[in-house]
Amino acid sequence: MDLVIHKYGGTSVADAEKIASVARKIGQVRDSGRSIVAVASAMGDTTDELIDLAHTVADEPDPRELDLLLSTGELVSCTLLTMALRSLGYDAITLSGFQAGIRTDDMYGKARIFSIDPARVQSELSDGKVVIVAGFQGITEDMDITTLGRGGSDTTAVALAAALNATRCDIYTDVDGIYTADPRIVPNARKLAEIGYEEMLELASYGAKMHPRSIELGEANDVPIYVASSFGDAPGTLIHRVEKVKELENRVKVTGIAYQANIAKITVRSLPDRPGIAAALFEPLAARGINVDTIVQNTSLERITDISFTVNRSDLAQAHAEVQALLSRLGGTEVISDPTLASVHVVGSGMQNTPGYASRMFRILAEGNINIDMITTSEIRISCIIKEDQVADAVRLLHEGFQLGEED
Repeated sequence: MDLVIHKYGGTSVADAEKIASVARKIGQVRDSGRSIVAVASAMGDTTDELIDLAHTVADEPDPRELDLLLSTGELVSCTLLTMALRSLGYDAITLSGFQAGIRTDDMYGKARIFSIDPARVQSELSDGKVVIVAGFQGITEDMDITTLGRGGSDTTAVALAAALNATRCDIYTDVDGIYTADPRIVPNARKLAEIGYEEMLELASYGAKMHPRSIELGEANDVPIYVASSFGDAPGTLIHRVEKVKELENRVKVTGIAYQANIAKITVRSLPDRPGIAAALFEPLAARGINVDTIVQNTSLERITDISFTVNRSDLAQAHAEVQALLSRLGGTEVISDPTLASVHVVGSGMQNTPGYASRMFRILAEGNINIDMITTSEIRISCIIKEDQVADAVRLLHEGFQLGEED
């Protein structure tokens, strides 16, 4: 029997009416004779509300306890969805991440799945049940509950698709696909019928509505991912392994513009320019699970240099304190930070080995009077750190400048 994997985002299960609608959609799959595993996120803004609640009782909630608290949101939506399915006459069961065999490391709030034992899910499917799995969560070797980070239900769904040998993973959300830019900012953004894993990973890593780890797992296990709206039947976007011929044909253009808000920059002043300084600075941050993105080291002057790097704004306080504690050992003189930044990114396989894209991006931003703070690149991406209050303008200008709007 064919196996279908669905994932439903928080907006898709935001209230009882929407949960009932999702139950009917799942029921249609079951009526077609196919087995189905559905992964659900927490209802609406539940995760944000739980985080706010935690901060009302503790300035710095313990990460382990916070993950345990946040995991309850998915359990609420999943059990309600199972109840709705049962009321429609379908045999259904809810499984937590732990019950579904999802094992993770112990990096609370940002855990990574390292294995899945699908035996329980397979057993329930063999009994003819619809299996509803709580997204966003797993369990460590010490039996502690973890969460996978914002958007982690995407990763749960793709990981299950790989473990269960499903042919595809369908992600249902409040948008009907992947666009050339955020349509809330750029009204004429164009929906993509398909996109390769590599380009999608770049877009997802910098603000597009997918969890980057889900794209990594999809590519590693060759699981196509279909992104569509749960509120209509409009065609979505297929994320898959693009054939080399098609990839070469598409290299004449940029695929999309992504952006990321809530970025902070930390600068460490007057560091001695010697081997080992960068390792001594960034290894303690990595040990604390702080993700560092853009890194710039200034040209050494008399063997003294500055190092600047960006982190998510939510990590700024912890990262700044960690670097400040290291300052005397590193031999630096000062740690300063700027929490008012964002990033904008031009992504496309057409930039590989082709000159002119970076200069075009810089010219577009300059003509929009948008100053660039930092620059980083990959083979298919150019990224600029700018002021957050200018990011919407930057996205619109770049989308227009690279002619990515709706086709006539």
